[in-house]
Amino acid sequence: MSAAEPPGDGDDQLLVVIDPVARRSDGESVRIAKDVLSAGAHAKICLPDTPEEFARALSRRGARRPVVVGDDHALLRAVAQLHRERELAAGVLSLIPVGAAHALEVAHALGVPRGAVAAARTALDGAVRRLDLLVDDSDGVVLGRLRIPAPPPQPPGSGTPHAGVTAVWDTCRSLVTSLVRPAPVAATTNPGTHRLRIEADGVLLSDLDTPIRDLSVTSQGGGGLADVVVRTGSGEDVTAEAKAVTVSGGDFRYRADIQTGGPVRTRTWTVRAGAWGLMLPGPASADAAAGARW
Repeated sequence: MSAAEPPGDGDDQLLVVIDPVARRSDGESVRIAKDVLSAGAHAKICLPDTPEEFARALSRRGARRPVVVGDDHALLRAVAQLHRERELAAGVLSLIPVGAAHALEVAHALGVPRGAVAAARTALDGAVRRLDLLVDDSDGVVLGRLRIPAPPPQPPGSGTPHAGVTAVWDTCRSLVTSLVRPAPVAATTNPGTHRLRIEADGVLLSDLDTPIRDLSVTSQGGGGLADVVVRTGSGEDVTAEAKAVTVSGGDFRYRADIQTGGPVRTRTWTVRAGAWGLMLPGPASADAAAGARW
């Protein structure tokens, strides 16, 4: 996370985009945020009902600085759109976090204040911090953490399910068996694993002959590097710092912040240093937001 920059001089022109989920989940916090923002700046309020309307409002912002009222999904939607428009680096975003606690983990890890009043005041009087962004080769974005968890292990004897009459017979047979004798205790199975080739800046961390349980790639917030951790099937951690991470092998899914992607067979994520700006508490209260915590 880079040093704070003061916001621009002059009358602030804001575009306040209020996500529909926020309006439904906590109308009181939304009202408070609107009042604080409108009292401190020239604020145009937008109330989109669909993702398309959300995107249209952002694309028509003109010279107004966008303020998103919503959860992590709304923040990711805004960052992704501005990235696709190639206008992310030139602008600054603010977030008023409104939503369920589990849907605000990314925002709070980035240092966005908890509570509508504190966040709205930060949107008005905070400082711009330039943050790194993970961008994949399909133009997807990750604000903080990427994970490729292993698939859950298959229970013993679980093969491709039968269909039609055979499926009915299997069900009846299982029912009769369970009534005649107790089900055997399932044997302890090892955690599921992947077999993937993982490279960090061209250096091989794991190959297809090594089962892995988990891969995590976490932005350091600033400096243009990400922390890479590969957990092998034996429980060993292989760590590295890198600007680019390439994963290939069989079909795999991944979790980018709070969104799931895939299945894909190969994907590369690259750190873009200082790619986007977020309004965070100024230097006087920057200790609480000195770095992203994932």
